[in-house]
Amino acid sequence: MRMAGVIVTIAVLVALPFFISDYRTFQFTQAIVYAIVLLGLNLLTGYNGQISLGHGAFYAVGAYTAAILMEHFGVPYWATVPAAGLVCFGFGFLFGLPALRLHGHYLALATFALAVATPQVLKVKHLEAWTGGVQGIVIIKPDPPFGLPLSQDRWLYFFTLAVAMLLFLAAWNLVRGRAGRAMVALRDHPIAAEAMGVNGAMVKSTVFGISALYTGIGGALGAIAVQFVAPDSFGTFLSISFVVGIVVGGLATLSGAIWGALFIQFVPNVADQISKAAPWAIYGAVLLVFIYVAPGGVAYLLSRVWGKLRG
Repeated sequence: MRMAGVIVTIAVLVALPFFISDYRTFQFTQAIVYAIVLLGLNLLTGYNGQISLGHGAFYAVGAYTAAILMEHFGVPYWATVPAAGLVCFGFGFLFGLPALRLHGHYLALATFALAVATPQVLKVKHLEAWTGGVQGIVIIKPDPPFGLPLSQDRWLYFFTLAVAMLLFLAAWNLVRGRAGRAMVALRDHPIAAEAMGVNGAMVKSTVFGISALYTGIGGALGAIAVQFVAPDSFGTFLSISFVVGIVVGGLATLSGAIWGALFIQFVPNVADQISKAAPWAIYGAVLLVFIYVAPGGVAYLLSRVWGKLRG
């Protein structure tokens, strides 16, 4: 039944852009991008127990890596995606090493400082030749290859969806393997896990790097879809939105990344349509409703409902 649900979901996602406008297709592309980011953050926070309020910084690094490679070096858009992931993996792994000494809210504050500092660093005068300073970088949206009869937005949707499917499959294998068991063991019983031979320092640093890799790939895909990067697009609210997404979707769940992405992509738009005067008040009210109705996240709520229907 679970496999059938996955197949039906993939079929719906593949057919979706043929029944909606290019603008809606762009919005769903952004939702898939956010799902990739939330998946990476959930590996770090949900499965490994490390709280991060700074993943907007890795998202920015991934976006700027793609933009700089495309603008200054003429690298094809598809090649910038793995490059952004590798760059962010390096940054995440290196940041994870000193972060080993930090736990709980101290780690959250350290990562939050990273999110605060990154937009300012991107505005530094010495980097303007590469980053464009406050003006940012404009990216040319790629055309479909091989003369495919698709619009640019639909092609990017399918490209992003294909990347997301590969990353979800990789995460599924990761959390169900030996590495996943080590991550959960360190989250729940770190002393016992290390006593059983788990290398806590290496596992935590590597997971931090993998989480940053996912976020960097999401940042690259988001930059290509939006066609523009600028420092002010990666403020601290972006990092907080990612945390909201994994909490709403469900911690330590893979499907929760999808529900969380839909929330952070569409709920602000709906709130703005309901009230132009106070959209964030509507957003806050909807968020409170989600927390009250599904305190464990949407994925856990749906799992309980499915269990009751079956039993």
